[in-house]
Amino acid sequence: MPKLRIAILGDGGWGTTLAVLLSKKGYPVTLWGAFAEYTKIMLKTRRNPKFLPKIEIPRQVEITNDLKNAVTGKEIIVLAIPSQYTRSVLKRITGMVNKKTIFLCVTKGIEINSSKRMSEVIRDELGGVKLAVLSGPTIAGEVAKEIPTTAVAASADKQIRKIIQEVFSTKRFRVYTNPDVIGVEIGGSLKNVIAIACGVSDGLGFGTNTKAAILTRGLAEISRLGKAMGAKSKTFSGISGLGDLVTTCISNQSRNRSVGELIGKGKTIKEIYQNMQMVAEGVPTAKSAYALSLKYKIDMPITREVYRLLYQNKSPAQAVNDLMTRKSKEE
Repeated sequence: MPKLRIAILGDGGWGTTLAVLLSKKGYPVTLWGAFAEYTKIMLKTRRNPKFLPKIEIPRQVEITNDLKNAVTGKEIIVLAIPSQYTRSVLKRITGMVNKKTIFLCVTKGIEINSSKRMSEVIRDELGGVKLAVLSGPTIAGEVAKEIPTTAVAASADKQIRKIIQEVFSTKRFRVYTNPDVIGVEIGGSLKNVIAIACGVSDGLGFGTNTKAAILTRGLAEISRLGKAMGAKSKTFSGISGLGDLVTTCISNQSRNRSVGELIGKGKTIKEIYQNMQMVAEGVPTAKSAYALSLKYKIDMPITREVYRLLYQNKSPAQAVNDLMTRKSKEE
């Protein structure tokens, strides 16, 4: 049986890591990047100097800036594009793919204007395509170095879940399956907002007690919203919920935690963005998550304070004070 042909759209750290992983398994992989000059550099050096500089990209991986060439004739198309650009890329490939193609979204974010999950954005643009999402505590640099990692493939279709599990699993990358697409997407997206809060705590010089409080109460917020949106509560205690949340909140490689730390040290989001190469998904997601909390009438105090820090110039010290002096309640 011939190997499935796979396109990965998005040449950031995670997209590149997955291209390397799949190529090593013998799959024909095409890696697409939005910027022609950068893909030329990657082709020449077989490296991703901005996002994954220490990992060599196998010669077998086709690197291209030609979107039509990337997606034509592929059985699986992996979407590793920042959440706020996903819709525009999907619009460009409408009509280029057939109905048998599986779309796998590995982006952890919520669209800022619509507050839609990535699977909803895909449905908006491409209709009833075969669809799955992959999420979990998956720091790209660690996966690329073949450090043992787990992830979750979620789809409403059992057969699609099994295909993604089989294609992506290796001896060092263990993939579980879950039918709860909403829960996996919400857990993967909102943990970035809580990670910003943990980073603010670090920037203010607080300790482990504070981070534990943010992490556990943050998980409670994510679970409340997720259940209101139709997710299963047990998903949030799993790999794509608690597992991803812990990793993102404590890792020094977490972009979202790092953004929060700089805010805690007095930097503005505009100043931080001027020096950032990578996208911190928690920044737009904070706005989307806050909008969702209002829509579903869910109390999400940590998310609310992160939103006010990012979009209303609230001071970190005042945000902490407001969180700690809220009306007393049961856990």
